[in-house]
Amino acid sequence: MQHHGLDPAERRASERLDRKALDEARGVHERFMLVAGPKLDQLFGLVGSSGCGVLLTDSDGLVLDQRCGDADAAVFRDWGLWPGADWSEAREGTNGIGTCLAEQRRVTIHRDDHFFARNIGMSCMDAPIFGPDGAIVGALDVSSARADQTEGFNRLIAATVAQTARAIEADFFRASFPEARIVVGDGDEADASVLVAVDRDDLVIGATRGARRAFHLEAKGALKPRPASDLFGRDEGPSGFEKAERAAVVRALTRADGNVSQAARALGIGRATLYRRMKRLGLGE
Repeated sequence: MQHHGLDPAERRASERLDRKALDEARGVHERFMLVAGPKLDQLFGLVGSSGCGVLLTDSDGLVLDQRCGDADAAVFRDWGLWPGADWSEAREGTNGIGTCLAEQRRVTIHRDDHFFARNIGMSCMDAPIFGPDGAIVGALDVSSARADQTEGFNRLIAATVAQTARAIEADFFRASFPEARIVVGDGDEADASVLVAVDRDDLVIGATRGARRAFHLEAKGALKPRPASDLFGRDEGPSGFEKAERAAVVRALTRADGNVSQAARALGIGRATLYRRMKRLGLGE
């Protein structure tokens, strides 16, 4: 009421972007939507039969994509749970999407938790989705206007929403670093994906929000490249020319199943040269 000047009793209808403006907004998030689409389908397959709808928004609360049953479409359209609608807190007050984005955490806004009286028939379960740069990119929402929707059932749906959001986040991260090796780690936060992108030179070039927290990296934006061995606290990676050479020879021999001639060809050197280097590196029988 004070910050956004909203009146909880206001009955104005929801507003949606026209087709052209919505298409432009979707174009900005095309890759994100492409990655998220299959996960939205899977989530709707789990919750759609109970009368729930699935929504994907951008970081401002604009609904980019939506799934709902044909029989429920008119209801969701009337509620404003439809592509092009603005569900930011500035527009709708406390609500699943807007509050999730404002607080950057998973939330459940059940019925009269909503700010506007016209929204208190809804139950909304939301989880934030963070991009490869560590910044929030959108929210995943499951909403229902069923009168028999219980808080206990909402908790089950909320857990599934959070799991799906993390899957979208992980897939989006992988799609953002297609040429990198992705290292998956365990984090203290159950809702956070801990993924690190490592390039062919064993330099860390990307990290999810969970990984940035776990390894004390830059919170947002591009990462300063650093050796993976420094990040993971191990001394087993190449840290000098001799170790790098040894690692290259060992890899070649392993791929060749110990066949020295084949390994030498892969390294672009002669068989005798490889034997001498093996001896110098302490790689005997």
